[in-house]
Amino acid sequence: MRMPLLEPRELARVEERSRAAGRASLMLRAGRAVAEAARRMAADTGAPIVVVAGPGNNGGDAWVAGALLRETFHRVVVFDVKGSDPKAPEAREAKATFVRAGGQIAREWPQGAQPALVIDGLLGAGLTRDVDAGFATVIARINDSPCPVLAIDVPSGLDSATGRVRGAAVVAARTLTFIAGKPGLYTLDGPDHCGLVECDALGCEDLVAGVAQGQLIEAQDVAPWLPPRRRNTHKGTYGSVGIIGGNRGMVGAALLAGRAALLGGTGKVRLGLLSTDAPAADPGRPELMLGTVDEAMQMDVLVAGPGAGRSPSATSVSMFERTVMPALIASTRPLVLDADALNALAYNAALAHDASLRKPATILTPHPAEAARLLERSTAEVQADRVTAALDLARRFKAHVVLKGAGSICAFRDGGWSVNATGNPGLASAGNGDVLAGLVAALLAQGLEPARALQYAVCLHGAAGDACVARGLGPVGLTALEVAHEARALINAWTAVR
Repeated sequence: MRMPLLEPRELARVEERSRAAGRASLMLRAGRAVAEAARRMAADTGAPIVVVAGPGNNGGDAWVAGALLRETFHRVVVFDVKGSDPKAPEAREAKATFVRAGGQIAREWPQGAQPALVIDGLLGAGLTRDVDAGFATVIARINDSPCPVLAIDVPSGLDSATGRVRGAAVVAARTLTFIAGKPGLYTLDGPDHCGLVECDALGCEDLVAGVAQGQLIEAQDVAPWLPPRRRNTHKGTYGSVGIIGGNRGMVGAALLAGRAALLGGTGKVRLGLLSTDAPAADPGRPELMLGTVDEAMQMDVLVAGPGAGRSPSATSVSMFERTVMPALIASTRPLVLDADALNALAYNAALAHDASLRKPATILTPHPAEAARLLERSTAEVQADRVTAALDLARRFKAHVVLKGAGSICAFRDGGWSVNATGNPGLASAGNGDVLAGLVAALLAQGLEPARALQYAVCLHGAAGDACVARGLGPVGLTALEVAHEARALINAWTAVR
């Protein structure tokens, strides 16, 4: 089952539903889950567990956890950052219980023996501004601790909706999040701060249904979407892909996309290369058919943009923009727009308008700078809220969109979205975008509906990068073609007869 992802307003709705239903306290359940996770993580050395309790509900979870840990004979020191009584009644009772039992409370960072574990309950999922200097100092002390850190719900200082670090953020070994996942845990800076993420729904699974618009993409979720192959098939069964791009000096981009489409399982691939001195064949993949743009446009699924080249300026128009792009947009075939095809839309309002009116499926695959040009924003603005940027693109172009990067965001025509959990820094190298475009097209050609084809390809691409790193091929120096070959191995494993 795919993990739902909740934005802050959606999380608030679920919490209100729980209160209205008269269910047991979420804070008590969360504190119990934290205590259980801490027992699993803390080394059995007799060293203390340091619980950092902030002033809000996140700190309330921490007080509950601290009291429960002490009841099971763990040495616990609660660093009470503000020193004021917690707001929630359950947290006040937990603090009072802790005090009555003689629990140790510190108003400064505890000195003495090295702790076995630090529990981060400083700030929670509701953070909407940069942390102040006092909290930043506490975060620095948590990060300087030589022991593992368990973050409650969200590492303190990380924006749960966007993955932005709000001035400073805890780097956790493990994050125990509640009710559902949060997008910020999986995109932008989130993966560098959360460590291993676990989710405890706190018994709210039924309340989340119908509220969450976002989901997490993981390999086990998408793998069943493409069925095992029947014996009685032929190359036409698996469709055909046309790749249009490869201008002078950039033919390799189109070749990579074409090779990836072949390795991704499509039956036939034809390239329409724009370069006047384009090669007649690909010696490394003679199965690829190299020819004209018109020939490539006869294939079942079209990819435009890899290596197509850009106009010298935003005011000039290349042949690709003037003649090829209008024909592609007018085509009745599914269309994947990547790289310089996206730049053509950004610099040509008429093309952008026509693209938004297409009836056949359109898929856009921008990186953050390309998304910024399409939205007429800065790259920093796009990265500051990646989910919103991807959804804005999907609405504007009535398309399915992947905003690439750490935790790629897939956004769909119907307003739904997902975050990909696979991938690593090895994919930050030339040609990987071309490989992804080819994989998307291959899956469309094999019959997956567009939203599924996009998510399958994004997850497969990231998982292939992960598999390469596991075999020692990266992340440093991992090449796009190595990823494409690994994707072929994975897609065969995923579609083996079940």
